[in-house]
Amino acid sequence: MTVHDLPAINATLNGLSAILLAAGFICIKRKKVAAHRACMIAAFSTSVLFLICYLTYHCLAGITRFQNPPWFRPWCLTLLTTHTMLAAVMVPLILMTLHRALKQRFDPHKKIARWTWPLWMYVSVTGVAVYLILYQIFPQALPLANPQ
Repeated sequence: MTVHDLPAINATLNGLSAILLAAGFICIKRKKVAAHRACMIAAFSTSVLFLICYLTYHCLAGITRFQNPPWFRPWCLTLLTTHTMLAAVMVPLILMTLHRALKQRFDPHKKIARWTWPLWMYVSVTGVAVYLILYQIFPQALPLANPQ
């Protein structure tokens, strides 16, 4: 395995997180609390692994710039900007939501989870989309030679 394998691993972890989030949502709607808890802890763990791999990749490979095709660049940057901004916001939201659930403070947990879950799902799904755009559909988006 090399550093160049990490984007595919990151996309897989994001996709797995989205699947676990969807399963957790279905479980809680069916009042399967233990299954919901297991899915959400697994989604959290998957997201932590993603963050470790993501930071490792960007420390070793540098910055990826989307350059071609120029007509698609504004669309890609819009998707990437919303994904990145919400990903940064998600860290404290996820931690607060998880903390409230683990402390069995379910009313405040439900209130914040109504925001956390859809945003987390968006970040997970758009993470896969960003990978597909940058590395599969338009692979001319090349990493810069060295990180700064």
